[in-house]
Amino acid sequence: MRGDRRYSTGRRFLLGAAAVLFGTAMAYADEKPKAPQSIWEQETLTGDWGGARTALKDRGIDVTLNYIGESLNVLSGGAMRGGTYGGRFEFSVDGDLQKLVGWPDAKAHVTVYQIQNTRGGIDRFSGSIADPSNIDALQTTRLFTLWLEQGFGPHASLRIGQLAADDEFFTSDTAAGLISSTFGWGTLFAANLLSGGPAYPLATPGARLKLDLNDALTARVAVFSGDPAGDNCNDPNPQKCDRYGTKFSFDGGVFAIGELQYAVNQSKQAAGLPGVYKLGAWYASADYLDQHYGLTAAGAQVSLADPSVAFGLAHQGNAGIYGVADQMIWRGMASSVNVFVRGGLVPSDRNLVSGYVDGGIGIKGALPGRADDTLTFGVAYSNISPAAVALDRDFLAFNGPPYAVRDAETLFELSYIAQLAPWWTVQPDLQYIRHPSGGQNPNDPTLTLDHAFIAGIRSTIKF
Repeated sequence: MRGDRRYSTGRRFLLGAAAVLFGTAMAYADEKPKAPQSIWEQETLTGDWGGARTALKDRGIDVTLNYIGESLNVLSGGAMRGGTYGGRFEFSVDGDLQKLVGWPDAKAHVTVYQIQNTRGGIDRFSGSIADPSNIDALQTTRLFTLWLEQGFGPHASLRIGQLAADDEFFTSDTAAGLISSTFGWGTLFAANLLSGGPAYPLATPGARLKLDLNDALTARVAVFSGDPAGDNCNDPNPQKCDRYGTKFSFDGGVFAIGELQYAVNQSKQAAGLPGVYKLGAWYASADYLDQHYGLTAAGAQVSLADPSVAFGLAHQGNAGIYGVADQMIWRGMASSVNVFVRGGLVPSDRNLVSGYVDGGIGIKGALPGRADDTLTFGVAYSNISPAAVALDRDFLAFNGPPYAVRDAETLFELSYIAQLAPWWTVQPDLQYIRHPSGGQNPNDPTLTLDHAFIAGIRSTIKF
């Protein structure tokens, strides 16, 4: 009952905040608003609120109201057959503090999500490491990001608050046309870092410094709390330890990440085709348990499959490197083609996924007369670390068959975003996962998983 009351309070807060903003906007609305556009031409479903939305923006307040709803179904294979419905309502406010209160070069931001999730999420059905949905999360009303940013001239800024690393690091605009979570915050991070790292849906306290070194070169460095859910979280789903996004965990040491970005041909007058290239590295200071070995009560190192094991073997720290390339390779009058590739490596002994690579192609205006639609195809490969594979072989040796030995998880995704109006897209999606969780059923390691075939559709509305 207490959880229900807190959930209801979160919804009332969200609706109340929206009502205050709307009321303020109406007070500043132009006396003579512009003639209304057709509903199929305006940028948002609810339009300009009689001029109030523009009035708010002119005074430094930009309000975002989005809803994503999707149905995904495992049609064959997977840990079990079945489907889910997921939804996420976003309420965001971006403030230009110079316009609002005269604070030069300063910005503020807040995002709150109201998340719906039926039947436990589609990843429970697919059995995969990578969640087939990038909006899948625990059903709740959650504070996501909350930060202040101070600019230092046109070439530097410092952002402090509750931040998400996947907003700015390891990103690809072309990969964003896909639904699977791995094309955002890849499994190289999500499967290895404590509580999945500082990424949706668990943002965490941190600071980010951005430096524009010249017109083409940008450096970003950030430091986050190392465990978004907190050190005392023993739940298999770390989101339950910070259900409302208000824990502001400072546990788990620090997670530091840096990225150097080289962007070419970004101006409209550039003769060549635009592209973005990134090189990054990260370090986490917390202890990470070995994937293969543990310790006996006497302190001897043995396989975790050995019945005499008493403790995990901890390693101090974790680290990795990665790279991203996103390049347009062809541009026509009303269409273009982009390709992307991302990849990274981490130590095998303390990580489930030791190597990761994804890539694909995005075609904007793939069909005649549909210049705003996008067709995207992607492939993602997550290599199960040799240490984890060795542990599977030890379990097989100690206990005998059956026991599934993992190898790698490979995902193929095809997605089409149809722009039905400036404020509405519909996105049919197909995913085929070869060897979900490396071919081992996460609910019963004696069972193998050959594949999972997933079909679904997503609708996104900007209100």
